[in-house]
Amino acid sequence: MTKFMPFYYDEKAFFQNDKSFMITGTHIAFLTAFFNSSLFKFCFRDNFPELQGGTRELRKIFFDKIPVIQVSNETDAVFRYKISEMQNNLTNEFDTSQLELEIDNMIFDLYDLTEDEKEIIGFIEIQ
Repeated sequence: MTKFMPFYYDEKAFFQNDKSFMITGTHIAFLTAFFNSSLFKFCFRDNFPELQGGTRELRKIFFDKIPVIQVSNETDAVFRYKISEMQNNLTNEFDTSQLELEIDNMIFDLYDLTEDEKEIIGFIEIQ
């Protein structure tokens, strides 16, 4: 259960507790970017049940409802760079809003969203 979306691309082999999830496989940088994007947050509000206190339940059954496109190794590498830059900025407490918008627009373009669809989704910040 969560109120916000803390998806992290781990290249440092951090330990995690029993209240977190781990995704393994290929194109994880893209998935990290996607799960932190406004597009996913837009879907999150409609597909993950709201619980008491404004939290939402994160379970595989709800993730399965969200269509995720397949990307190339090259596209994943671009997102790996962007996600690393984002996480470094967050660690150093730098403003990340411009980078978040860049990543959102990259995701929107991959999904071939129209300008109207982009406007409906907008920039969503869940904290």
